[in-house]
Amino acid sequence: MNLAQHDRGQQPVTGPSPAVSAVVDGAAQIGETRDAARSFLESLQAVHGFPVSQRAMSVVQLVVTELVTNAHKYAPGPCLLTLEINEGAVAVTVWDSSTTPPLILPPDPTRIGQHGLEIVMAVCRSFEVHREPVGKRIRAAVILADDPADGPAGRLPM
Repeated sequence: MNLAQHDRGQQPVTGPSPAVSAVVDGAAQIGETRDAARSFLESLQAVHGFPVSQRAMSVVQLVVTELVTNAHKYAPGPCLLTLEINEGAVAVTVWDSSTTPPLILPPDPTRIGQHGLEIVMAVCRSFEVHREPVGKRIRAAVILADDPADGPAGRLPM
């Protein structure tokens, strides 16, 4: 998998936020996207000084895995994964070639499988689907740091 780094240098970020993009072409690369997300977050912390909680590390990898798996499963051809920092959160964006929006099922503890988007929506600050001239983009934001009271950060109050 070819990962394109958009952050330049080894100094703390004062200009554009760090970002990475990867073209994912095949189910075998789903694990590699999870590894790329972990590496991106480790770089944010070590190189750029962003606080990244263990919870955020796990949640971002989960969200990447779920969104890329769905793109691979339901859309023909490759997909594009982009990770970037935006207002204290990692924005995970996946573009795929299908114009069909994802089917988000209501919670049902008796259903076997198809809980991925339900989980993603529960652990993310925001979740959006945008139609594009070709395909669609799904964007989910995960807060980087837990709140000061040691509670897990997650969705903003509605």
